[in-house]
Amino acid sequence: MSRFFSWLRDGVGFDILLVGAALLFLLALAGAPLVYNVLMSFQQVDMFTLGALFRPFVGFDNYVAVVQQPEFWLVTRNTLVFVFGSMTGQFVLGFALALFFAQNFPGASTIRGLFLVSWVMPGLVVGGIWSFILAGDYGVLNVILKALGIIDANVFWKSDPNFSIWAVIIANIWLGLAFNMLLLSVGLAAISRDLYEAAELDGANALQRFWTITLPMMRPTIGAVLSLGLIGTLQQFDLFPALTEGGPANTSNVAGYWSWQLSFQLYDFAKGATVSVMMFLLVLFASVVYVRSTRHEVRG
Repeated sequence: MSRFFSWLRDGVGFDILLVGAALLFLLALAGAPLVYNVLMSFQQVDMFTLGALFRPFVGFDNYVAVVQQPEFWLVTRNTLVFVFGSMTGQFVLGFALALFFAQNFPGASTIRGLFLVSWVMPGLVVGGIWSFILAGDYGVLNVILKALGIIDANVFWKSDPNFSIWAVIIANIWLGLAFNMLLLSVGLAAISRDLYEAAELDGANALQRFWTITLPMMRPTIGAVLSLGLIGTLQQFDLFPALTEGGPANTSNVAGYWSWQLSFQLYDFAKGATVSVMMFLLVLFASVVYVRSTRHEVRG
């Protein structure tokens, strides 16, 4: 026993215990459910076989069945539109705000802090706020647009098939805007001011300084921000039950919410697990890109 305590006191043993505890935690709370979910995607699992110890093995039949579902390609298209629209809005607006708050003016830090409110709010709360803003009969957005003369009649953003997916995109942009702005602000702060002063002395205007200094120096940060944005957007769930519930007629449904519907509304747990495994592979790809981006950033 004394040898054990001396092993702990030398520092190395304690570090090994901490790492082992963290790995055990990940295996218990993340690894085991992941393995169970992957196995379920290769089995026949429904309400009658969910509690069975041994379930029929069906190979890749669930994956084939998911692709053959009538709504598969609509959900796939919606997922791509949702991811691209959300990431584009979050990044462009976040970058613009980061550049704006990089300037020295009174109250900049206070106003920047207010933007972080949306980031710390739960997704369901954000969905509730935007559900009120985008309501067809009494929504704030319709009131403002009619006052400006942009529309003549109310637009039912959440229930109109032409706008429902964009309603969720707008809410998700607002939710992730502050996170993009914060990370990009850190990247901008790391760029030496001497580079801009030297370029200005050489006669470079603001746009030229942005293209020749800001973007090249921000490339690793931009890669990390886009990778994290892809991961967060693919994992977004809370906004959909709060705003559209995937409707109308699946026009705002995405893969993550569809997986939940298959499992807990239709009780087809195998197909729900199959969709979630497909999502996991996309998130894993984005995670690899993120890790490579941060590795290059550290080396740089």
